[in-house]
This record gives sequence, structure tokens and C-alpha cells, in this order.
Amino acid sequence: MGEFRRRLNMLLHRGRFQRELDEEMRLHLELRRQQQIASGLTPEAAHRSAQRRFGNMTRIKEKSHMAWGWDWLETLLQDAGHGLRSMLRTPAITVVALTSLALGIGANTAIFSFLDAMLLRSLPVRDPQQLVKLGIEDWGGITDSFACTELYSYPFYRQFQRKNAVFSDTAAVFSMMNSVHGFVDDRQESQLIHVQTVSGTYFQTLGVGAQMGRVLNDADDSSEGDHPVLVISDGFWKRTFGADPSVLNHKLKLGNVVYDIVGVAPAEFFGTKVGEAPDAWAPLSMADVIPPGWGNYKANFSESLYILGRLKPGVTMQQATANANVLFPQILRGFPDAKPTQENIADLARAHVALKSMASGVSDLRRPYSEPLMVLMVIVGLVLLIACANIANLLLARSTARARELAVRQALGASRSRIIRQLLTESMMLALAGGALGIAFAAAANRMLLGMISRGSDTVPLDVSLNLRLLAFTFAVTVCTALLFGTLPALRATRLQLVENLKSGRGASAAGRSPLAKILVVSQVALSLVLMVAACLFLRTLVNLNRVDAGFNKENVLRLDIDSDITGYKDDDLRLKLLFKQIEDRVNALPGVKAASFSAFTFGEGSWNSHIRVPGMPVNRNVDVDHNIIGNRYFSTMQIPILAGRAFDSQDTATSQRVAIISEHVARTLFPAGSPIGRTYFIGSDEKMVIGVARDVKLHGLDRPAGYIDYLPYTQREWGFGDFEVRYSGDFSSIATEVQRAIHAVDRRLPITHVMTLDAQVASSFANQTIIAELSVFFGLMAVFLSCIGLYGLMSYLVGRRTGEIGIRMALGANRAEVAWQVLREIGLLVLAGIVIGLPLTLSGIRLVRNMLYGLSGTDPLSLMAATALLLFAGMAAGYLPARRASRVDPVVALRDE
Repeated sequence: MGEFRRRLNMLLHRGRFQRELDEEMRLHLELRRQQQIASGLTPEAAHRSAQRRFGNMTRIKEKSHMAWGWDWLETLLQDAGHGLRSMLRTPAITVVALTSLALGIGANTAIFSFLDAMLLRSLPVRDPQQLVKLGIEDWGGITDSFACTELYSYPFYRQFQRKNAVFSDTAAVFSMMNSVHGFVDDRQESQLIHVQTVSGTYFQTLGVGAQMGRVLNDADDSSEGDHPVLVISDGFWKRTFGADPSVLNHKLKLGNVVYDIVGVAPAEFFGTKVGEAPDAWAPLSMADVIPPGWGNYKANFSESLYILGRLKPGVTMQQATANANVLFPQILRGFPDAKPTQENIADLARAHVALKSMASGVSDLRRPYSEPLMVLMVIVGLVLLIACANIANLLLARSTARARELAVRQALGASRSRIIRQLLTESMMLALAGGALGIAFAAAANRMLLGMISRGSDTVPLDVSLNLRLLAFTFAVTVCTALLFGTLPALRATRLQLVENLKSGRGASAAGRSPLAKILVVSQVALSLVLMVAACLFLRTLVNLNRVDAGFNKENVLRLDIDSDITGYKDDDLRLKLLFKQIEDRVNALPGVKAASFSAFTFGEGSWNSHIRVPGMPVNRNVDVDHNIIGNRYFSTMQIPILAGRAFDSQDTATSQRVAIISEHVARTLFPAGSPIGRTYFIGSDEKMVIGVARDVKLHGLDRPAGYIDYLPYTQREWGFGDFEVRYSGDFSSIATEVQRAIHAVDRRLPITHVMTLDAQVASSFANQTIIAELSVFFGLMAVFLSCIGLYGLMSYLVGRRTGEIGIRMALGANRAEVAWQVLREIGLLVLAGIVIGLPLTLSGIRLVRNMLYGLSGTDPLSLMAATALLLFAGMAAGYLPARRASRVDPVVALRDE
């Protein structure tokens, strides 16, 4: 520690150390001189003898510095200072290089931050590698399938908890989150609270404690409906209660039940689902009374839960899988109400419970965004390679101007390795500055990407802020980048003919003959072709998706969500249906409103689905029918044509014949030949009569086929609505304001959220394609721009080096057009060479993203031609100024200079 302090002090106070050393050496020299005089020598002879015996003072100083300081660090600081001055002497090159690096490194950091947050980062729990989940898919919802291996019922969980032999702890989590408008204490205004229902063993299994109070325990989940307790998140505590230390004395009202706050979760804990951040965790025993009441707590075959387990020490994943597959059929067959059909028994025999690591949690974001983010990572990596090639070219050109300087240094004794080290240090300085700017760019890009991924005004709670892993990634990319663009120019710059370079101040004839610069430019063009073709393909995919006929008219439709659970009415309460009818009537009467209706679902929101049974037809177990519960004016609002029969009207009441409208797909596939009007079918035991056939619509995605859908009137089916659609004419903002006023005029308590156009909601369903299209176009154009800079720099340098040759040609009769054409032809050959090399790379890359394209073949000729034409045009544009400069060379001046 003392030596470290001494060396650090030497580094920080180098001047003082130098003065003290000089003084000490003078004293030693003077003492020796006095000794020699005392022995009888003259003062001059004594001085010479003292110096001879003392030795080389410069060498002694160097040895002292090496012994007392960090010679390598001082050398590095000298090189860094020289590099900084060199960057400031060439501001144009520095600005271009820093901008390229900032965009390249920043884009890589931004994309990696999302990949890290979605895929790589471990959950903030104890030993996350020991956590597993039954089932490998991240489904969300409720099913009644007999042999579902992804979602499980609460009674199944309890039996599995008791009988398994491989997990030290198990827990259950509801696969969806309850979004409830509740009340804090006695406040009059409600607020949206995201509640995750979990088993009492949830926090124990994860190994997560409370920063205040306690977490849920198994006693909180021991009996149904009598443990109204909550653990709230750190964010909710700070946002709602201002981090009040007495928060455990506060209460929350959800639905008709008042809950005690028993604890606050740690700040870093967000649950087990990446991209969701619950405000509170409630025991599953309260699931049926937390709006919207999705629980079905006691039902043996209402599967809606994820089951998590922590492996016992020494238990492998294979052993755990084997144990789970032994218990799975035993538990299902052991339920008292298990009455499996032959088909159920066959499904059970085929079922296999696979286990998935829960180290990084589950996420709804991974399926739509993982592949696009991987592709974007490759794209921004290629852009960084192009930037490196471009900077390498610029450094090659700059090394030409420094040829005499480097030759002088070698002539004075500097080794080649010492000069290479200095040049690499300068490259590292440039890369570090670009990396620092890249971090700032990444922070801005992260906010933009998070906004693109988020739907509407609700930002996805995804932590993409900088952390040690991201900084380490950025530093690694920065170092690799410096080596990529700095090594070749450094090696090339030190391969000098000393005599030639010392005699001539220009000294770059060898550099001018080197093909390295042209190879770098051709590589840039080849990679740019790959990126531009990808950009064209993804852009055309986005255009194709926007042109898809969804079966309904998405233009000029306002949609919003209403939380009717806050009224306290049950779904079968007649007052709730009257509330819906009053809202519809009041909004339909507004000026500018053409039609308005409630619905259970709109586009891209999931569905309630099941098999249906048509008398006289076999049940098709491969077809799930999506059931939508709607108001009478729904088809007018969505402009979905009724192809046969009629729409719902006032005659379809709670006491009239149970009716339904089916889609074309349902009519063609599940009903016998002939008109289905007047025929009946069953949803479970509920009989429906078909009164109409509606046009097929896309409910789950524009890139998916039209689904099997039936429509039921809300007057005949209990449902707590959320979706309200309004077809309007005029200004969206004013209509939205008037519609919300009309709703609150009926009941001012009703919370209204997610006010947007239907067009925007449809667009959000292909946000992943939008992101990859927009960003690939941006980075593709950036790659072309960097390639143009490379072409311009190379041709400007060559024209400058060949001024004498051009002068001779013009003196011998070449006209200006011929000279300009010669330069443009050389550029054209470089671009064509890059295109020829890039074509097989492009075709290989397209095969990897073919499944991400819509309405296109992998080898789309239009995209190939458009990208090729753009590169040729950009190359000619980049060469125009050098060609013009070459054509204006004065032969007399050029020859005189030679």
C-alpha cells in the first residue's frame, strides 16, 4: 500500500519529483567534486573526475523514474495526450469518426439493453437458477382442457405441492394480472392498481423478503375469501404513499373488500413476469372477489395458474421432469369430478409436462420481440463494421499525411512496436470518446424503443437503464471497435521506406498503390447492400400489413376502456345491463357519432373461446370458436357486413330466444351444407339459434388468418364490459371529450382509460414489424451514407495523389469529360464489385429472416433492384465532387508542381 501511494504521488507530482531528483544529483556531484579537490586535483579536473565516476545523469534519471513511478502509465498518458492533439488537428476526420462510432456503439448498446432486459437478466430472487416452471410456454388466460400442461388449477397445485419429491418449495401464480380501479383509504378518487394473485408460498419459494412489514405466507392462502391482505411494491409505496413509513396502517379497497397492507416488497423486485410490474400481491384465496373475479379458486379443471418450484439440492432437471410426469395423470384422474372421455384419456396419454428454467422469468414480450431484436442486433453490428471500415480508411488517409513525421521518429530510434502502440492508443482514444457519446445515444434510443414497444400511453415497465453488464458490453464493443479500425492503419503506417519518405514530404506513393483502402470501400458497399435489401423487405412487409383487409373498417373509430367493476354490480345484475344501455343511448345521440356499442373484445385483445357442438355434426376438437359479447349496434360501429340474416335488435332480450351471429368460417366449417340461419348449436349446455352470418374478420392479428367467431348479445349473456367503440366523423379530440362526458353523465364513478383510435390499436398489434422496418431503414440509409463518405474520401485522396498524372493526360489531349468519366468509372467499378460480393451475402441473410416477412418471397426482386439502384446512385453522387475536381486540374500548374 505504501509503494502504491509512492508511485501515485510520483505520477501526480512529477515536476516536484524531478526538481528534488535534480537537486539530490547536484549535491552528490558537488560532494564528489569537493572530495577530488581535497585530494589535490584542480577544480576543472575534479569536476571531470566527479562526473565520470557519477555516471550518465540522464540514464540515472530514467532508472529512478522506472523504480519510483509507472513508466508504462506515463508512456500511455503521453500517447493519449499526443492522440488528443492529433484529433484536434484534424477536426473533420474526428467529427465524422465520432459520429459514426456514437451511432454504431450506441445502437448496439441500446439493442443489447433490450435483449438483456427481456432474455438474459436473472430475476432479483435468491438462486434464480434453481427455479423452474411446469410448462415451457408463457401462456396467459383460463382453460378447461383436461390435460393442459402449461396452466394448472389451484386444487392441482395444492396436491402437487404435497406429493412432489423434487422441489423444496412450490408456488402458484395467476397467469394474468388483475387491473383494478380501487380506492386508497378514504379517498374519493379511484386509481388503477395492478394486482397479481399468488399462492401464500410465493415469496418463500422465490426467497424474497420484505423491506418493511412481512410478505405473504401459507396461512394467508389457507381458506377462501377471509384473508384480505396485500403486499405492495416499492414503486406503488413511493408513488401513492410518498414512502410513508406508516404505510402498514393504510388500507386499499378493491371491489367490495377492504385490504390490509402487511408489507412492502424490496425495491428491485418486480415479480416473475418481465415487462409487468404489479402494484400489489394478493393471496389466491381472494381471487374470486378481486375484480374482475377470474379466480375459480375451487374448480378442479379451471386451469389458469403457473406452477413454480425450487429444485432440492442435488436434483437434476431430468429427475424433476420425471417426477412431474408421474404425478400429472395421477392428480387429474384423482379429482372427484374427473370423468374423462376416450378423447380425454388419449390426450392424457400423449401429454408431457416439460420444465422450463425460471432464472429469467416469464414474459409476453419475448415471443413477438426476441427475433426482431436479434435481427436488429445483427443490423447494428453490420453498421458498426461499416463505420469501422470507414474510419480505417480515414486513418489510412491521415497516416499518409503523417508519413514524414513517422519516418523521422523511426530514424531517431523509435521502434516499430512503439509507434504502433502510439497509433493504437490514438485509435483507442477515438473509440472511447465515441463510446461515451454512444452511451448518451443509447439512453435516448432506449426511451424511443420503449415508447415503440409500449401500447398507447402505458409504458411497458421494462428496466433498460444502464447497469454494470451494459457498461461492460459497451466497453468490450469499444475496445473491439478500436482494434478493428486501428490495427490495419497502424501496421500500414509503419511500413515506410525511410529514405524515400525523408527525402519527399509527400511520402505516400506506396500507400497510394495499396489496395487496402479499395478493399475496405468494397466491403462497405457489400455490407450496405445487405442492409438496404433487408430494409426494403421489412418496409414492404410493413406496407403489406397496413394494406391487409381486417374485415372491419378501422378508420374513424374511437375506442376506450370502462371499468364497470367499480360499480359493485355483479355480471348478472340487471342494473349493469341498464347502465350499458344508457351509455350506448346517450353516446349514440351525440352530434358526430354514427354508431356506438360495447363489446367484450376488440382487435388484438385475446378472447373467450371454446368448442361448439352443432346437432347432426361431429364436434371438431381442432377448432376453437372465439365468442364476442356485443351491443346491438356493434356491426354498424365496426362496419362488419351481415351477409345473411339480421343483426341484433331490441327484440333480442333476456327472456327471448337465445340467439347468435356466426362468421363465415364457422358457417362453412362447422355447420352442414345449406343456410345456417335458424339452426341451433351449443356452447357447453347453452343453446343458441343462428340469426345471421357476418363477414370474416381478423381478431388476433393482421398476419393471421380470419378466425372462427360468433357474436352474442349482452342482453342474453352476463359480462362485465371494458371495451366501448364509437364510429365518428369530425375531430377525434373533441369527439373523445364529448364521449367521456356522456359516460360520466350516466355514472361519474366509471374510470375511463386507453382512449385511442381503433387504427392505432390495430397498428400496435404489429409494433414489432414497425420497429424493425423503421430502424432497418434508418440504419440501412446510415450504412449507405457511411459508404458514400468512404468512397468520397478514397477518390478525393486518389485524385490528389494523381494530380500530376491527370495534368500529363490533359496536356496530351484528354478533355475534361474524359478525365471526369475516368474517376466516375473507377467509382462505379468499386460499387459494382461491392454489389457482386454482397449479393450472395444478401441471399443467405434473407433466408434467415424469411419467416418475419409478410406477403413477400425471400428473394424479392423489387427489393434487390431498389437497393442496387440506390447504391449505384449514391456511389455516383459521392464521386461527383472528386470527378469535378479532377476535370478542373490545370495541366500547367500540375506539371510545375511535379
